[in-house]
Parts: sequence; structure tokens; C-alpha cells
Amino acid sequence: MLTLSKLIDEVKCYETVRMMRWPEGICCIACGAKSVTQRGKHATYPIRQRYVCGACGCQFDDLSDTIFAGRHQPLPTWIACLYLMGLNVSNQQIAQELSLHKDDVHQMTSELRQAIADKRPEVQLSGTVELDEVYVTAGHKGQPEQVKKKTVRDADANSKGFGDGERSKRRNRRSSG
Repeated sequence: MLTLSKLIDEVKCYETVRMMRWPEGICCIACGAKSVTQRGKHATYPIRQRYVCGACGCQFDDLSDTIFAGRHQPLPTWIACLYLMGLNVSNQQIAQELSLHKDDVHQMTSELRQAIADKRPEVQLSGTVELDEVYVTAGHKGQPEQVKKKTVRDADANSKGFGDGERSKRRNRRSSG
């Protein structure tokens, strides 16, 4: 069976990760120095390039400190999963398309969504902010001690809506006549 993950080129996936990760050229993941030299290829994935920093001596590769590092699924599978998520495809459909178990796909999509949310900058409001309605439970007209003075009977009345538990029982009885 021909699946999407078999159509994705592994070399292009790694090139895309490099371009997105280091748009101005490869730099050290520890100190940010540009004096980085290539240090061979990864033993398991010969397409993955290894590097060493000339300034701090840190050794890293294309996927170090990314969500893709140390995963059992190869990079093309992750990229295909991310692409299908962008198309709003369900986890079950992604599992069928990539020939994976649905639980594995659920874990992958959850981690990808969390990584995207973590990278999103925090929203900063500025200028005038207008609200339609606001309900503040700070107290009664600046007197927060009034909120604390509710008794158990008041709390019971508010929860049932009748005021007295006995009266509500009498109303709910059926008449015999």
C-alpha cells in the first residue's frame, strides 16, 4: 500500500528543518556562536548532520533540542503528521495514512500541539481594552466581610432555591385526594 510517509523524501525533511531552525546559518544551541563545524553524520540516520561548536565545544545535530529529538518515529513521519494536522485531518485518519497505531498518533499530535503552543508568544494587550460585561465577586460594595457572613442556612437556601428544605419536601408530596 502506498502511504504519504513513503512519498516524503528524508533528505528534504532534514533540509527543511535546517532552514527553519537556522535561517541565518547554523549556530550553537548552547552559546549561540556562529563558529560551528560539521562533525560527520549520525550513525543511525546518515542524513542527519552532526556539529561541534568552536567556542564552547558543544556537540549537537540537526534535531538536538527539538521536539523530534530522541523519538522512535523517523522525521518524515513527524513531518507528515504535522502536515496532516494542518489539513485538519483526524487522528484516526492520520493513523491510517501513516500506518501507525492510533495511540501513537494521539501522542504525536498532542506533543506537536503542545510544542506549537509553547512557541507562541504571550499576548500583550495595549491601549484601551473594552469589556461588555464583568461580574466581580469581590464583595458587597467594597465590604468583603459581608460575603464571609453567610450562614449554613443561607448557603442551603441558595443551593436549593426554596429557602427551607422542609417546605420543599411538602410541596413535592402528592396529594391523596
